[in-house]
Amino acid sequence: MPQATATLTAPDRSAAARRGGDRVGGSEFAPLLRTIKDQGLLERRAGWYARGMAVNLLGLAAVVAGLVLLGPSWWALLLAVPLALLSARVAFVAHDAGHAQISADRRRNRMIQLVHADLLLGMSQEWWNDKHNRHHANPNHLDKDPDVAADILVFAQAQTAGRAGFRGWLTRHQAWLFFPLTTLEGIALKVYGFQALLSGDGPYRNRRERLVEGALLLAHVLGYATLLLTHLTVGQALVFALIHQMLLGLHLGMAFAPNHKGMETPDAHPDGESWGHLRRQVLTSRNIRGGFLTDWFLGGLNYQIEHHLFPSMPRPHLRLAQPAVRAHCRTVGIPYTETGFVESYRQALGHLHEVGEPLRSAA
Repeated sequence: MPQATATLTAPDRSAAARRGGDRVGGSEFAPLLRTIKDQGLLERRAGWYARGMAVNLLGLAAVVAGLVLLGPSWWALLLAVPLALLSARVAFVAHDAGHAQISADRRRNRMIQLVHADLLLGMSQEWWNDKHNRHHANPNHLDKDPDVAADILVFAQAQTAGRAGFRGWLTRHQAWLFFPLTTLEGIALKVYGFQALLSGDGPYRNRRERLVEGALLLAHVLGYATLLLTHLTVGQALVFALIHQMLLGLHLGMAFAPNHKGMETPDAHPDGESWGHLRRQVLTSRNIRGGFLTDWFLGGLNYQIEHHLFPSMPRPHLRLAQPAVRAHCRTVGIPYTETGFVESYRQALGHLHEVGEPLRSAA
């Protein structure tokens, strides 16, 4: 297999999944795990994260200072762009802390995530961890992965049954609507978090967790609104918030969209439920080739295969782990899917378009 492996077609991947069906247990993953441990790639990089967080906080402070200095000027709206980029960096840190990538100390990771997710981003830590952990446990499983559950978008033709009216229209055109819809993701993360906080069956283990998150989420909303309304007019503040949240949603959507869409769905295979960790994570994930800029822009999620195989691996080690993971997949005969930046979106959107075909044909 060449170093830059193009994405295999679904039949190719299905055939590869059937081959080696007698090796779907943990024995496939164990040799790779030993190699990664021997290379020290599971060791934490607290200094690397500390520098990154310091740069992010300085950037956020600079945006706040800019708003204060510019005052009620429409030029201040330009600051919404760097604020969106910095907010995405905050989200990536919260994601990594949730996976215990930053520190071996659980309480320290929790504190970092509370600050970055709840206070700085306005996203519930517990809601996100519950949802994201279920995704990692069963990626692309239509019944178990909340990221591919039928909602505004659907990810398999089996989910299109009964989609009529406005939802049917969304499904028919979902490939074209995908990026416009992602502009709402920044706001949706806040709404879902507050819904979980206020619901009686949320992911919170006790009243104290609920109160802590509630206080931090409320502090985020009040601080954000106060900052904008005290230095901008009401109209400028609304436009600034809209630009900021839409660009943040688009950025996060671009980071998460190409990782699994159009890849294998374990529940579609007779032996999918028996796949071991290696097969379950590799066959359902897609990597994106690129250099430093791609790594920065996508927060390391362009190494989706490595991240899913080793969720607690620090972000700067994902690139270093890639050669060993690729070589091991070649050895055991599992396709390692990696493609270019633009091609990854073409494939993901092509899959969404294909899913909507039955409804377009029936229209």
